Amino acid sequence: MRRLTHLVFSPASRLARLMLGEKRLVVDPQTAEDAGAHLPLLIELDGSRYEGLWAIVDHLEGAYPEDPLIPENAAERAEALRWLDWTMAVLGERVTRKIVYEKASPRVTGAPSRSTPDMNVIRSGRETLRELMPKLGAMVEQRGNLAGRICTIADLALAAQLSALDYFGEAPWDATPAMKEWYVRMKSRPSFRSLLADRVPGQPPVAQYAELDF
Repeated sequence: MRRLTHLVFSPASRLARLMLGEKRLVVDPQTAEDAGAHLPLLIELDGSRYEGLWAIVDHLEGAYPEDPLIPENAAERAEALRWLDWTMAVLGERVTRKIVYEKASPRVTGAPSRSTPDMNVIRSGRETLRELMPKLGAMVEQRGNLAGRICTIADLALAAQLSALDYFGEAPWDATPAMKEWYVRMKSRPSFRSLLADRVPGQPPVAQYAELDF
């Protein structure tokens, strides 16, 4: 069977899981035991290995073109990839790493070990998220999705980041109704089911994490 080795709270791993779900590919997800490995890691049915998010993205889009997540139109493709890059780099570094990677155990994020969470770092991430959410909300309200009318890899990337934050109740949904409506639609997609089933011993999710209408 196709296997994916991943880290529960790593947005890169979450994006790979969402992509596999959107492609309707059966996969055996295995939680990583070595947080220092190059993850996520996809092993295909023929034994071929794809290490790291970008190798997996390239493989899935090339090998399974029936359900494209990167638009063929040049302008739409550029916009989707622009948002993908921004989400995984800027949002990931300025928000997710400062909140999720501080609150979660390093064994489920791949982050370096630390003694206790740094609340100054967490507060910084929260402030940045509060600034960004209205801008993201205005974008999805105008377009329907992040990069355009249809759901693309950009939306999956953003959902991967926000779902990790939502596990800990860190996404300010009530302050951004447009983003809440968008996220309800995203988490209602079949590809999201495996993420909503995530549970980490000793760190249960907030009550609404798995609720489709919250």
